[in-house]
Amino acid sequence: MAYEHRNSRGKTYYLHQKGRLYYFASKQGPNAIDLPEGFKVIENPKTGLPMLKGK
Repeated sequence: MAYEHRNSRGKTYYLHQKGRLYYFASKQGPNAIDLPEGFKVIENPKTGLPMLKGK
């Protein structure tokens, strides 16, 4: 099951991984993953886009 994040504007994003790169996409694809251990999700207050941050 992929990690799902709903931002403050109501849009849903899914977490994906390609190699060591993590990214959020609005559609769930084959590279969708769960939230990795040691990371948390923050949201850009200006754009509403989610980002991963190490704890």
